[in-house]
Amino acid sequence: MHIHLVCSPTAAQGWQASLRASPRSLHITSAYGSLSEAQAAIKEDVPDILVVEARKPDDFAALQALAQDLPYLDCVIVGLQPDADTLVSLMRAGVREVLPGNPDGVAVAQAVERLARKKGGALRPTRKAKILCFISCKGGSGATFLAANLAVDLAAEGTRKVALFDFNLQFGDALLFISSQQASSNVAEVARNSERLDQELLRASMLEVSPGLLVLPAPEDPAAAEDVHAEHVRTLLHTAQNEFDYIVIDLGRTLNAVALQALDMADQVYAVLQLTLPFIRDGKRLQQIFTSLDYPPSKINWIVNRFEAGGQLTLHDLKRTLNIQHLSTIPNHYGVVADSVNQGVPVSRIAPRSPVTLAIHELASSITGQAPVDAGNAGIKGMLGKFFDKRGDGVSV
Repeated sequence: MHIHLVCSPTAAQGWQASLRASPRSLHITSAYGSLSEAQAAIKEDVPDILVVEARKPDDFAALQALAQDLPYLDCVIVGLQPDADTLVSLMRAGVREVLPGNPDGVAVAQAVERLARKKGGALRPTRKAKILCFISCKGGSGATFLAANLAVDLAAEGTRKVALFDFNLQFGDALLFISSQQASSNVAEVARNSERLDQELLRASMLEVSPGLLVLPAPEDPAAAEDVHAEHVRTLLHTAQNEFDYIVIDLGRTLNAVALQALDMADQVYAVLQLTLPFIRDGKRLQQIFTSLDYPPSKINWIVNRFEAGGQLTLHDLKRTLNIQHLSTIPNHYGVVADSVNQGVPVSRIAPRSPVTLAIHELASSITGQAPVDAGNAGIKGMLGKFFDKRGDGVSV
């Protein structure tokens, strides 16, 4: 169990001695100085319990900032004598023990032991979901269709836990692409209750549309988009990361504070376009935005949807315009896709052998690093192998 101390050298000496006398196996690290100075190191190597000597207002502000980024981190605060209102705020920031004055090492060790017992010794989250963001280069790209159907594939009939979040807040309809069920809650409703959001509340707010796949749709009322802010997205995604294996986000094509927060937190971004001049032009603009945000090229994946060979514009033209080496394609199979969308049923169930289904299987496999779970699709890799490079992330032309 990792215990991190932020305190003076004198306090650290006494606290460490008492903590080392604990029957538990503890890994103890220390930082001297203020909490604001230690934030970066804490985020880099997240402890199970943080013990902070807090005597300045700056320490409280730094603690609140840490709570937003690390909502599962439990803290012991030493040296603070809070009033009732401050105590409530501290609890919301993750503080579980407050030791006023100048407690000795024994008192600190006892506080740490109480927290350890409450957590049963297993304090670190058991999951750290990978966040995948889908964004349209231009309206009508098919990004929502791909995001929703990829989420179905990743869940693999309950083999994995997958969340689908619809952050296209004004006109999102990702749920309709894979289910006709009605959700009891939505992103805006969860945002309004973000202060009490935990894994249990999150699960209760989401709709399970298939084994392992839960969806949190966009609000029905476009005006409710105003209730969702970047800090709500941060809290929602941090909570979901401890519950799911993969989080798939449909962003639409609006770049606002909510979208930028999701993009910043994403492990991978999938920019979806079609092989026409307006799409390519907007793709170039989007790429410039990614560059201005300092996203590394390895974070951005380009997908050409409704691809048909033999058009006036080629994949080579697109790669040259965007200065990229790899991209993925989803073949055009309009009739099957239209049936899937109109019925609200995943394309894999409408047409298991459609080239669109196979391409989405391939995309899911490139993300998980595993072959498709469905044994009937065992030949997919071989069938499409000549089109995909060895990395499995695009077409080589």
